[in-house]
Amino acid sequence: MPRNVVRVILPPHLRTLAKVGSEVALEVENRATQRSVLDALEARYPMLRGTIRDQVTQERRPFLRFFACEEDLSHQPPDAPLPDTVVSGAEPLIILGAIAGG
Repeated sequence: MPRNVVRVILPPHLRTLAKVGSEVALEVENRATQRSVLDALEARYPMLRGTIRDQVTQERRPFLRFFACEEDLSHQPPDAPLPDTVVSGAEPLIILGAIAGG
């Protein structure tokens, strides 16, 4: 089975919770998608389960966004392939905490 190493940048509050630096490298089996990367992230850092996506519905939490290659991937299907530059490790998948206010 092909494996990919995907770089993920976490927002500060999730870094603190997982006790990691700003970037983690995750080994992802088969096709790298948002779902497979989040599965690998939650498997390696179980304390993050339920923080990025709902544990029951698996939907992204409202105040988190996913970016890669200067594109907002937040509304793409969770099983859509990530960009090749993310799969190759050249670019990271960025999980960003959104800010609301008025």
